[in-house]
Amino acid sequence: MRSYTLSELCDEIGDALHECLAPSYWVKAEISSLSTKAGHLYLELVESRQSSNNLKQSQTTSNISAKMRATCWSGTNELLMAYFESETGQRLQPGMAVLVEAEVQFHAVYGLSLSIVGIDPSYTLGDIARQRQQTINQLQQDGLLEAQQLLSLPTLIRRIAVISSASAAGYEDFKHQLDLSPFNFHLSLFPATMQGESAAKSIIAALEEISQQPGQTCKSQQPYDAVVIIRGGGATTDLSCFDNYELCAVCAQYEIPIISGIGHTRDVSVLDMVAHKALKTPTAVAEWLIHRMDEQAERINLLLTRLQRTAERQILIRQHRVELLEQRLASCNPERIYRLGYSLLTKNGKVVRSVTDLQPGDIVTTHLQDGSRNLTV
Repeated sequence: MRSYTLSELCDEIGDALHECLAPSYWVKAEISSLSTKAGHLYLELVESRQSSNNLKQSQTTSNISAKMRATCWSGTNELLMAYFESETGQRLQPGMAVLVEAEVQFHAVYGLSLSIVGIDPSYTLGDIARQRQQTINQLQQDGLLEAQQLLSLPTLIRRIAVISSASAAGYEDFKHQLDLSPFNFHLSLFPATMQGESAAKSIIAALEEISQQPGQTCKSQQPYDAVVIIRGGGATTDLSCFDNYELCAVCAQYEIPIISGIGHTRDVSVLDMVAHKALKTPTAVAEWLIHRMDEQAERINLLLTRLQRTAERQILIRQHRVELLEQRLASCNPERIYRLGYSLLTKNGKVVRSVTDLQPGDIVTTHLQDGSRNLTV
């Protein structure tokens, strides 16, 4: 029996693979992990045993039916990633389904792997659209798609919890726009990662932190009038985290109204669909908040004007009534009676109303316009 050194056996395996396999294959897989080094892209590709429609079920090792390392070397990587991002508006990330053209390679030290030489963005776009629709269907099935609409926005939205990257230009634009308004908004920033694999969990953590804030006057009162989730967007920025089922489900069931301004330039995210109010950009959110305050201020001014007019009318009505009463009093004034030639007769300080009240010899007093005199009956 012939014996082989390990390297000789590896050479035999390599030669056999080279003779039996095609130069390259188009492979469907999901990215389990990826990293870059010196311009090279290193990935781990996996295939699950079945695609579950239950978006709440996390991937476990037992669900994986195949796994293989893959590399996209620096020169190819630069070209392919620029092409992929221009077509999809997103970067490659873990959890993303891809269709790649790969050469099968076998190395005596590193074993079997794939060398990526091509990629089909349309496959990923189709999978993204499929997952997005699955998220929408699941939210609808769970009765969460319109849950936020059952909440009532406060008449005046002044206490605002903001979820954003602290250094984001979108957050600065949002603050600047509010600062230019005549209204006193109270902002509390809860920093979060707003793109990439960790974004959904980071935003959920910020929402949980907001819920733990104490109320203003009592435990039952919400600490904020609204929660604003904002970030600036762009065609090449990864915004797929806002289609994440877990994040959207948490937002849909949140006890405070959520206003989104995520900055999508192409489509509406699922988070936009479940939010109480969705606007395109952080600046648009600020403008909407200011406009809402303007409307309330105008309404208050109108009510004040109506109140002033009503008060002035009531004062005039009361003045007119007083004048009528004064006229009545004046008509009943005894002095007016005296001026008409009448007199008032009193006996012992009491008005004499009948002749039967008088006896011969009684002393009475007659009151006239210009004085009074005592008389003897």
